[in-house]
Amino acid sequence: MAAPTLIYCAGGNRRLYEIATAAGFLYGSQLPETIYGPLYFADQDWRKPNRAAYMTALARHRPHMATVLDWEQEEQLPEMLDWAEEAAQYVERVLIIPKVIGGIGKIPRRINGRDIVLAYSVLTRYGGTQLPIWEFAGWPIHLLGGSPQAQMETWHYLRCMTEVASTDGNYMQKMALRYCQYWMPGTAQYAINRWWPTLHEANQGRWEGDAPYEAFRRSCENIIEAWKNIEN
Repeated sequence: MAAPTLIYCAGGNRRLYEIATAAGFLYGSQLPETIYGPLYFADQDWRKPNRAAYMTALARHRPHMATVLDWEQEEQLPEMLDWAEEAAQYVERVLIIPKVIGGIGKIPRRINGRDIVLAYSVLTRYGGTQLPIWEFAGWPIHLLGGSPQAQMETWHYLRCMTEVASTDGNYMQKMALRYCQYWMPGTAQYAINRWWPTLHEANQGRWEGDAPYEAFRRSCENIIEAWKNIEN
């Protein structure tokens, strides 16, 4: 099975956008937000959903795919599907985030002429999808968030039962901007964290104010390369 489409998801920083897309990531962002190029993936603030503002932004940017209201409670199904029908006017694929155990069978495969993709939240210390993984069998899947290694591990589990079409995240941005750490495929034996060495541990020069951007660049390039070789 082919590796998924990789999406860097963040707005508000042109330089990070340029680094990520130069490395090979497509661009995603939570809307409404300041963005800097063609948008492939759009998300909305699930904690404070603002349907009117979100749909206006979708109409403006016309991303390839977009999430809709998280389906957290059984009784939200009609509202969530109504969001999906409206969003389908502006995108090629509608991304639904199911959180109701046993509910996936109630989701249509297409809505308003557009394909439905299910989102699977990758496990982190803050949470993740609580639904049994087998409920997603046979659906095209998008991996939401998580570290690169956690996304790859989830891909290995899911690939036996379905297509993992795409992933998004900005974990590497947080690690670069906060700690000047960059992602390695578990091979940085010289570092305290073999997945996330610091530039200091790598002992490869000084970048002063550019250090976070150098760490981010390395992460982007290493993640792209790891996904290219994931079958090997």
